[in-house]
Amino acid sequence: MSTPPSASSARHEVRQVAPKLIELSETVLYADVWERPGLSKRDRSLITVAALTAMGRADQLPVHIERALANGVTREEIGELITHIAFYAGWPAAMTAGRIAKRVFDGSKP
Repeated sequence: MSTPPSASSARHEVRQVAPKLIELSETVLYADVWERPGLSKRDRSLITVAALTAMGRADQLPVHIERALANGVTREEIGELITHIAFYAGWPAAMTAGRIAKRVFDGSKP
């Protein structure tokens, strides 16, 4: 597996093809949806990592695992999430997420 691009470089790349998509990501998804008071950012991160794992979205998963850690999700909780989702989304999806999480953990502070 190759190293996925960072969130900012991925946005820059996609902005050249679909600028409105990036505008909506920045003004609606991150500036509105992620800021709504109904769920904490920590909970939103857990949900997002679970959804990306289940859908096999390996390109977005590293950035959102990093965001989850920044939002207070522990490495142990990410491991539990991956183990739990294996029974609902499949073993291959969970194994891929586990490998991605390991790379993220290796590149971040404990």
